[in-house]
Amino acid sequence: MAELGLADALDGIGAIRNSADYWTKWGWIRPEAEAGPGVLPHGYSVRRESLDPVLRRMAAGTEGVDLRLGHTVNKLLTEDGRTTGVAGTSADGPFTLRAPLVVGADGKDSTVARLTGAPSETAENNRFSYFAYFRGLRHPEGRTCARVYYLDPDNAYVMPNEDGVTVVAAVLSKTRLDDFREDIEGAYLDFIRSLPEGPEIDKAERISKVIGTVNYPLIARQPSGPGFALIGDAALTSDPLSAVGCAWAMQSASWLVETTAPALSGGGPLDGALADYAKRHASETGGHQHLIADYALARPFNEIEAFMFEGAARDTRLAEHFHLFGSRLMTVEDYMAPEIVARTEKVTGWSLSEDSLRILSGEVPGAATHPARTDGARPESTEAAR
Repeated sequence: MAELGLADALDGIGAIRNSADYWTKWGWIRPEAEAGPGVLPHGYSVRRESLDPVLRRMAAGTEGVDLRLGHTVNKLLTEDGRTTGVAGTSADGPFTLRAPLVVGADGKDSTVARLTGAPSETAENNRFSYFAYFRGLRHPEGRTCARVYYLDPDNAYVMPNEDGVTVVAAVLSKTRLDDFREDIEGAYLDFIRSLPEGPEIDKAERISKVIGTVNYPLIARQPSGPGFALIGDAALTSDPLSAVGCAWAMQSASWLVETTAPALSGGGPLDGALADYAKRHASETGGHQHLIADYALARPFNEIEAFMFEGAARDTRLAEHFHLFGSRLMTVEDYMAPEIVARTEKVTGWSLSEDSLRILSGEVPGAATHPARTDGARPESTEAAR
């Protein structure tokens, strides 16, 4: 965003430089407590109605870009199994466009992905979500820090946005769907009111309906093929709970440019560049998406999660580490580095079980399968750190 000038543009429209406090059964995780405001890397909290016009203006003002609004792609042009362009309809009638590379940036229900037949894998999301916008919501100590609730397995977000508007979201296990089917608005408001140290929504003005979805699967698609590439949600639709959608969209676009620009500008081998993009995409997102999909099962915390959450709630440096990982600014391996595990043992007073350590060492694939006790107590199979 900084490289494109988008960060300056977002500052100009009052987007909130975001940070977060995280509520857990072990206490609040407060990453800024030691670092101080503005020190940790940040993104932006901004509504799409503000963000999208800025992006369109920036794209339209970029040399070489021909912005065509109101065009709908419904067919791909192909030749010898290779994508060579698109066809569709507009207010002026049918159109065709040919190009050496067609990029599908058209979201989780991507038409381009469907038309290419890109292989995909789908993981179920066992949570559903509802949210609403409030104006004039008071924030603790006047801070614009977001609050994220890990209620295990339910979750909630309170995120200040531009223009004094705050989005408040409930992300719940599907075991609670019946409550919402009977009364969406009432169930949503009751849940938000029940949050520990929650937002005082009854003292603010709700300026939207209660909006949401009950079915949001996670979809991973092969991100490239002969003559085409997919970015953003078209390539990888993750759990909205993880809040990586816009970030991964911008990052995957950048990865695609970095890997294909030499071939496109110099006439080099494009297929090799597209294969490199697919590898880069997998290496950057694969480990994170695996953990996100596992947590989307809406299960209780497993032992490793309980260990890391408790450590972050009790130690400010571990809180910073937790925040950087949640921002997807480090790999899974770096998050669970031996020195971090050792510090967490010292802070919490307990150690991971042998099974969890084998998972961390790579001996056993997948996420830890030993759920922590829901009362927050240490798992009985662990020993206190010496």
